[in-house]
Amino acid sequence: MRLDGKVALVTGAARGIGRGIALKFAEVGAKVGIVDLREADCQAVVDEITSSGGQAIALAADIRDEAQVQAAVTTLHETFGVCTVLMNNAAVMPAGRIHETSPEDFDHCLAVNLRGTYLMCRAVIPTMLEHGSGSIIHMASITGVLGLPGIAAYSATKGALIALARAMSTDYARDGIRTNSVAPGTIDAPMLHDFVAAQSKPEDIRQQFDDMHPIGRVGRIEEVANVCLFLASDESSFVTGSNYEVDGGLSSKGTQPQD
Repeated sequence: MRLDGKVALVTGAARGIGRGIALKFAEVGAKVGIVDLREADCQAVVDEITSSGGQAIALAADIRDEAQVQAAVTTLHETFGVCTVLMNNAAVMPAGRIHETSPEDFDHCLAVNLRGTYLMCRAVIPTMLEHGSGSIIHMASITGVLGLPGIAAYSATKGALIALARAMSTDYARDGIRTNSVAPGTIDAPMLHDFVAAQSKPEDIRQQFDDMHPIGRVGRIEEVANVCLFLASDESSFVTGSNYEVDGGLSSKGTQPQD
């Protein structure tokens, strides 16, 4: 039970990668707070966890809203104790080049992906400081490292999260709080499905995503969750300020999908 005794909070945990991470954390002993927009969606994941003997609580919240974030963290603390693992996973991905991205979509992307992460960190760090330990993980993306076409706003926020993790690692290392980021390549998850479905030739685009990874395929949710588990656990006790590129070799190859 690699996370036995730990209390984890996972944002964007109702589906996709966030759900996979929450299930993995609970499987190995963590008590997990499930944060997403809709209560019913959060509860569905809680039910999955508790049906397998794990412990979890639904914490519906809009992470753009400071009061809702604080309320969710307070409820987690009152239910399970001090949050010792924060997994900042919630994100939106508007498609388009910069001139094709509306100010509303750009602001919404920054509000969820970046401001939401900031608010979650701001809410949990004070108790982590009192506790003297914690692991914070930002879900970045290989798009924050490479220049991939058609998702400029998303890429900007993911690059910012990598930089934020590095900055936070220097601020809190002496306090026992580690901060790292994970940068997946393309993952077979709902966000990919939604993006591909919106393209004019979805089957061709899906094949291009497979082909552009040197490993020959897109990644699986559990492959990302396993890296997050390592960073959440005490096995990574000497790791902070790092960005883990879980991308099937994409960052080494540096290729881009073509229209």
